[in-house]
Amino acid sequence: MKARHRLETLLVRTVRVLVRLLPMPAVRRLGHAIGRVSYVLDGARRRTTLENLTHAFPGRSPRDQRRLARAVFGHFGGLLFELIKFGTWPRERMLAAVETEGEERARQVLQSGRGALFFTGHFGYWEIHAVAHALRNAPISVLARPLDNRRLDAMLEEIRTCTGNTVIQRRGAVRRIMRDLAAGRGIAILIDQHLHEADAVHVRFFQRQAATTSALAAIALRTGAPVIPVFALPLARGRYRLIYEHPVEPPLADAPESVREFTQRCTDVLEMYVRRHPELWMWMHRRWREAGSGIGDRGSEGTRHEQSGTLGSPIPDPASRKADV
Repeated sequence: MKARHRLETLLVRTVRVLVRLLPMPAVRRLGHAIGRVSYVLDGARRRTTLENLTHAFPGRSPRDQRRLARAVFGHFGGLLFELIKFGTWPRERMLAAVETEGEERARQVLQSGRGALFFTGHFGYWEIHAVAHALRNAPISVLARPLDNRRLDAMLEEIRTCTGNTVIQRRGAVRRIMRDLAAGRGIAILIDQHLHEADAVHVRFFQRQAATTSALAAIALRTGAPVIPVFALPLARGRYRLIYEHPVEPPLADAPESVREFTQRCTDVLEMYVRRHPELWMWMHRRWREAGSGIGDRGSEGTRHEQSGTLGSPIPDPASRKADV
């Protein structure tokens, strides 16, 4: 194991011991404080965050951009600490910490027997949403890309599966998704990562072209599975609101560019939530990588590390020859 991975593992194990001793509101405050420290120390991600925020909200002053960037780092520090704390709770305590909005929409579509495609982004408390969903409804399958650090990945998978969910890795993902949908199971997918592969479609996200996975739309059009946007927002006293939006209406399956149009509709819903709560989205991700822009042009090693270290995973289009490799 690399020295960096050993240090990361030691730090997370220390955090896990510490958060057991603290109530969730204190864990959130501590995580926010650590996140704001990382804003000062991590110059590369700070610069990416500020650059992205400047493009997305050009009307904001530089001072306001910096304030928002600090809040973003604070949120993601809190997210990590709170997820670790949440994973230590018994099921009854998890249930007591969440409230829902629109949950009947999810139950309705799952009763159809076609399964459901739940999508979100690296926004709010998406990991906690998936864990809590399984307690209030049937367990789901979660698409995920493994972390570089195998021990941390094992810890994260333990949290993700503690309420009955299963994790689907990229290899063989499409076959597994099709099988689970046929069994009436829900699938959780993140759609807000830059995708290098040929099966990406380019859609508008904050008025800029963003390479986005086409798999969500392609699978929905192929199977007829309903597509439901889901979001998890923080509440006071260390609690959470789980939101299930109205299903995204698909275009006609035989319409020209139906996959791109469907992907755009889903991306529009995500953008709506990010605009409402910009401090809750992962602006330090190099989402926009236009040719010649200089954005994200830091070499193949940096790109590889970022993609394999993320908490979610795009998947290939089911029509692609790489879909089941």
